[in-house]
Amino acid sequence: MQSFDALYRDSARDLYAYVRTLLRDDASAEDVTALAFERAYRQRTAFDARRGSQRAWLFAIGRNAALDELRRRRRAAPLIADVPDEQVLALDEQAEQSLRRATVRVALDGLAARERELVALKFHGGLTNAELAAVLGTSESNAGTRVHRAVKKLREACNAPS
Repeated sequence: MQSFDALYRDSARDLYAYVRTLLRDDASAEDVTALAFERAYRQRTAFDARRGSQRAWLFAIGRNAALDELRRRRRAAPLIADVPDEQVLALDEQAEQSLRRATVRVALDGLAARERELVALKFHGGLTNAELAAVLGTSESNAGTRVHRAVKKLREACNAPS
């Protein structure tokens, strides 16, 4: 098992991005990410490499913590703006980028919650289909098919005429 410190350094940003996508709230995402790492640390001796990678195990813990938070809220979280870019873009590039982000946000919002989760796990989490299957409790081929369908819907929504 990789050291917990190394797991944290390798996964913290990606886990936060995934949880942020589910919760749509920066402060809650920070809290849930911290909670997920706390749970993982307490349960680190229970990790079983035969069941998947440490990263998939951690994302499953993060997913459960985020779902607990959503159940606690018992309502849909409002979509909020992304964290602004750190580098300053030229005004026209910034406007184009804002338009693209708004298009993706609207397209993501149009997906079912389960589809948004798949997209977040795949792209924010960087999980492989095998890791996705472990997190979701399904087969690798089923996970791949579901991600493909969700991404196809997202692309179609982004390219649809306004």
